[in-house]
Amino acid sequence: MMNSTRVAIPTLVRIKPDALARVGVYLSRFDHPRVAVFLSEGLIEPLVEGLRASLEAMSIEAVAWRMVDSHAFEDTVAHFVQLPRTATAIVGCGGGKALDVAKYVAFMANLPYFAVPTSLSNDGFCSPQVSLTIDGKRRSLAAGMPFGVVVDTRVCAHAPPLLTLSGIGDLAAKFTAVSDWKLAFYHAGEVVDDFAALLSDGAVHAFLGRPELDHEGIRLLATSLMFNGIAMEVCGSSRPASGSEHLISHALDEFSARPRLHGLQVGVAAYLMSLLQQQNSQAIGRLFEQTGFWDAIASDRFSTAEWLQAVRRAPAIKPNFYTVLSTRDRIPEVVEALASDRWLKACFTA
Repeated sequence: MMNSTRVAIPTLVRIKPDALARVGVYLSRFDHPRVAVFLSEGLIEPLVEGLRASLEAMSIEAVAWRMVDSHAFEDTVAHFVQLPRTATAIVGCGGGKALDVAKYVAFMANLPYFAVPTSLSNDGFCSPQVSLTIDGKRRSLAAGMPFGVVVDTRVCAHAPPLLTLSGIGDLAAKFTAVSDWKLAFYHAGEVVDDFAALLSDGAVHAFLGRPELDHEGIRLLATSLMFNGIAMEVCGSSRPASGSEHLISHALDEFSARPRLHGLQVGVAAYLMSLLQQQNSQAIGRLFEQTGFWDAIASDRFSTAEWLQAVRRAPAIKPNFYTVLSTRDRIPEVVEALASDRWLKACFTA
């Protein structure tokens, strides 16, 4: 008898307009009368009140109602310690900090987690890990997958455009991540999970087929990012979604004078790494051109010196993580690309 792979995937998925107003309905269907709610600090009042009204309409009690302004590990553990024992589920609503804190509290408490992102800046809303800070440094920690994913496409379509572009950058990184994974197979013998790689690749191409920022485009982007998160759960690794481009972004987070949104850094790094990998560059470049990603980066350029430092530092971030940067010194090629590529040279300081 062959072994089968069991993975945790969301049971409830709603990606549609006005889904936020039905969160209470979804919780009620799965018999969750008492929930702890974690919201992003500064979340606009209509969204907060919309969520509150949806719970009240179904007589669901919010036994905790926390505004999250920190994703420090210590603060997250404090939320867990203070969690009322009567809670039957955890709801995270807002941006990355609130969602990661809520997910990790749910993981520690062994409670179902419902993710309600109000923007699509990365694939973290549906992934088996969280990004928290420990002693001021960002760390990726293992966590559980959401039981439910509720994406209100109308809400996400009205999120700040830079957040959506960040999500597009994070999505494009799947091209280079999967390519790095295959390099790791050929050069280091690392096994590639074919289904996870195919799931990640297919998710990117679904959005590439219609790279618009209207409601349907937002639905496709949300679905694609969700599948990328599921791909990581399928293989038990970040490989389908994270490669050399993420290492560069992590390095920038360490020492950049002004780190940018994760997906913006990762997106530019993905295009740069695709040039070194010699594949997918045109697909990524055209996607960024069609969506206005390049224009957004060019309006607030990156530091060339910082990026060269990040490329040098990147391989040491995860020493046993084979990528295109592991093959040889790539700095001369990077210098050439930043100076001559028609898209990149508009995005970096001289």
